Amino acid sequence: MTSPDRLRADLVRLVHRGGGVRAFSLGAAQILARSVPFDGVSVLTMDPATCILTSAFVENGLRGEAAVRIAEIEYYESDVNTFGALARSGRVAASLSGTTGGDLDRSLRHRELRAPKGFGDELRAVLVSNAATWGGLTLGRALDREPFAPAEVALVASLSGYLAEGLRRAILLTARSPELRDDDRSAGLALLAADNSISVADSRAEAWLDELATTGPDTRVPPVVTAVASRARRIADGREPSGVLARARVRTPSGIWLAVRGSVLGHEDDAQTAVTLEPAGPRELAPLIADAYELTGRERAVTQLVALGLATDAIADRLQVSPWTVQGHLKSIFEKVGVSSRGELVARIFFGHYAPRLTDGEPVAWSLSSDPSRSADTPPTGGTSG
Repeated sequence: MTSPDRLRADLVRLVHRGGGVRAFSLGAAQILARSVPFDGVSVLTMDPATCILTSAFVENGLRGEAAVRIAEIEYYESDVNTFGALARSGRVAASLSGTTGGDLDRSLRHRELRAPKGFGDELRAVLVSNAATWGGLTLGRALDREPFAPAEVALVASLSGYLAEGLRRAILLTARSPELRDDDRSAGLALLAADNSISVADSRAEAWLDELATTGPDTRVPPVVTAVASRARRIADGREPSGVLARARVRTPSGIWLAVRGSVLGHEDDAQTAVTLEPAGPRELAPLIADAYELTGRERAVTQLVALGLATDAIADRLQVSPWTVQGHLKSIFEKVGVSSRGELVARIFFGHYAPRLTDGEPVAWSLSSDPSRSADTPPTGGTSG
């Protein structure tokens, strides 16, 4: 049994090591296993704007059609300890046995998917950093193993901020798309039936679906597409608050970032859901990068004006604040992004040759270096921020 302090120190070192989502997930699982034994693990990434899952690292867990069904349950049906429910409740982590009083069959995903595969108790944690949800963690135990103890749940909750920080950095390190060929720039359209099977898809959608099909040859619809379609149906049914979007940004294995959007065609129970898949442009990726660097709204505005070449006094005039306030924002921005000059800031935060504002608006000059150097030594507080 490794002490909590040692686990935290090892996670901090892992966060600083850098690397992609798979490398971080594997390293984090190995660290957690020292004090919280498990038989299967899944680390999910989510779009921080919509909390829709975009990718999964799975070891001895549910794959293929089972993973697609998990996404469908998570985003369309009612179940125990969904990641959305955990995020809204502020609990951060919970075990299935703890929430159900030991009656695991109260969970739809357990009855339908986990128990038939020999899984027993499940520990879930939502990975949140500064109010942005970057992913989720699922630890599973076999049916013949003891359920997760409250102390184990509390330990995972206390470490969730470090896990969120690691995912945030891993996403940031991969936020630059490669140069696209002309035939990679077009959008694809797929129509999904009510059961999330594909009714029809054009050739470009077929290509993008093949690109995203990382869960194996036994499934045709990637979980991110199922999640977006399920969210679209909840919106159409009036089961989501106003302003919720059926949209996600996801990186393909070849490094291309896609924007996946869904909308329901009609009001009938068997109405089809249209899902578009297209390369994510600067307008889609800019907020993701700003979220990953944890820039505030005012810091985004200052960064945008710096990219336009405005001097401190001009920025102060535009934002109707004092020059000293602008300098304070710049100091904070430099620390978060890990740069020491305005030129470095523009080179790191922006990519390509033109892009919109970090929120919305007219295009500006844009280029990127995606190697963050912001420190992760300061421990998260309350297990919910990194």
